[in-house]
Amino acid sequence: MNLEFESERLSYTPLTSDDLDIALALFTDEAVTRYVCDVHTPAQVKQSMADSVRRGGDGCIGIWCVRRQDNGEKIGTTVILPMPIEHIDTEWELVVPGQWPSVDLEIGYLLRRSAWGRGYATEIGHRILRFAFEETPLEEVVAVTDPDNHASKRVLTKIGMRAEGTRRAYASDCCAFRLNRAQWLSQRNRGAGGTDPGANAKPGA
Repeated sequence: MNLEFESERLSYTPLTSDDLDIALALFTDEAVTRYVCDVHTPAQVKQSMADSVRRGGDGCIGIWCVRRQDNGEKIGTTVILPMPIEHIDTEWELVVPGQWPSVDLEIGYLLRRSAWGRGYATEIGHRILRFAFEETPLEEVVAVTDPDNHASKRVLTKIGMRAEGTRRAYASDCCAFRLNRAQWLSQRNRGAGGTDPGANAKPGA
């Protein structure tokens, strides 16, 4: 299984300790973390990297660093991770090599501000869904966002996620989305697409 892949303009590689730079750029920026988590100090970001590079499910569960193909610039991250319910962060003990946790697995992304408004979020969302349903045994994925994050709700809708109302996640009431393999195949065959208004979706990675 190839955990490195590409989309039209972007490339995706599993996050490593060498990607501390993009983690710092994302989590120390109040605008980026506004709907996701509290802004972090550089020390907190460095401390969290040991968890952030963990991978489960034969490497398919974890965080990917997203780069522009044209110049190699790191613009953000995308994830497939266990959905926390009454925890404010990913339950990293569920991310275990070779194991698939028996909880909802979510997709999400974060983009640095310089990458907003260029259609990257929708491109990333489509590509991580494709990875999930073409390269893993997952039958469905979920996503959540803050109720006030209208831009992210539009992105999740554009990539084909189905709105489910409100659910508990990250110890708060979030707008919930879900998509299963059959639905994804159906929309892929119809050629679903969209553009990105430039916002960030939970989770905070």
